[in-house]
Amino acid sequence: MLDIHFIRDNKDLVQEAARKKRIDFDVAKLIEVDDSRRKLQQEVDDLRAKQNVASSAIASIENTEEKQQKIAESKEAKEALQKKEEELKSVMEEWKNLMIAVPNVPDMSVPDGNDENDNQEVKQVGEKPTFSFEPKDHVELMTNLGMVDFDRGTKIHGFRGYVLIGDGALLSHAIWDCARDFYLKKNFTYALPPAIAKKEYFYGTGHLPTEAEDLYQTQDDDYLSGTSEVPMMAYHSDETLKKEDLPKRYLAFSPCYRREAGSYGKDTKGLLRVHEFYKLEQLVLCEADHEQSVQFHEELNRNTEEFLELLGLPYRQVLISSGDLSSGKVKQYDTDLWIPSQKTYREISSASYYHDFQSRRFNIRYDDEGKKRYVHSLNATAIPTPRVLISLIENNQQSDGSVTIPEALRPYLGGREAFTLRS
Repeated sequence: MLDIHFIRDNKDLVQEAARKKRIDFDVAKLIEVDDSRRKLQQEVDDLRAKQNVASSAIASIENTEEKQQKIAESKEAKEALQKKEEELKSVMEEWKNLMIAVPNVPDMSVPDGNDENDNQEVKQVGEKPTFSFEPKDHVELMTNLGMVDFDRGTKIHGFRGYVLIGDGALLSHAIWDCARDFYLKKNFTYALPPAIAKKEYFYGTGHLPTEAEDLYQTQDDDYLSGTSEVPMMAYHSDETLKKEDLPKRYLAFSPCYRREAGSYGKDTKGLLRVHEFYKLEQLVLCEADHEQSVQFHEELNRNTEEFLELLGLPYRQVLISSGDLSSGKVKQYDTDLWIPSQKTYREISSASYYHDFQSRRFNIRYDDEGKKRYVHSLNATAIPTPRVLISLIENNQQSDGSVTIPEALRPYLGGREAFTLRS
């Protein structure tokens, strides 16, 4: 959410942000509603003050006729106040809905574009493997190695179900443990937040209302989060932090849930698009300073790159265009891993910053020499499982169907060097 004063002072800038993000939003309409809100609020305040004066005066009046007259005037003022309050309530509802829809202003470095086809590749890192044999996909490799069971997973869960079993489960734990040790060396505080969060917090991060079809909802009108970004932003909601305690740096691990409603019939095979997964997420709250936001954004993004390099996985980095950038974000990088069976890169991570867009909704501020400022928020995927298994398994496959274990993971798997077919 942007500050209404900023919006009023920068109408053209905000309207241009909507154009760049291909969002249908009328800034002039918001200003018109805000004018009505301000006018009605003043009228309500004036009527409330008038009623208070009349009510106070009644107690001191001894003349019965005069008292009755003042009581009638007070009643009339109360009725007028109630009518105006109802008008204000209606306008406030419209105003809030419009404010939620205001897009954040993208950074100048964000390329202008219509959709994901206009995203810009920044770089490719790592050597793609060459095989002297026809490479298999992760489904066949992991099934043959007894690492995954899709049939029983579907029996248990239904569509997109899976069970990581044996070495598949052990490999996932090895990745989590290796990632935890890697990222905690970078001054993060480890957190295990709840996966269930209140609806209001999904509006706070911007996942609602735009991603409603992809969220699982409980019978209590709460939601299952698809990223620990949601509960970790909620962690400091309605708090005023100390400036000297910033930045807040969290590495959060949680189960994640996503219905994949918009991708029905797409990538249904394997582990790429599943309903339940696990993710380590980086999150930073820092001072309200653009240069700091940019610095932390690059740092968080680089952390993910370093971890993928530690695993020896070839990847590319993509700068997201304005038309593919979600409403609340200022800038976003995606990192994609090479998938040999598909001969293409597929997304594994995203790194984003928001300025104070999220923190205004969560009311997270800090005390800056007596002045309350909203913090800036940033987040980036540290590593998701099981999606990372696709690239890891396929890139390290051997002609005999075995899979070489990256050196960084071997200490977490008892020193083993490979997953081999059972005799």
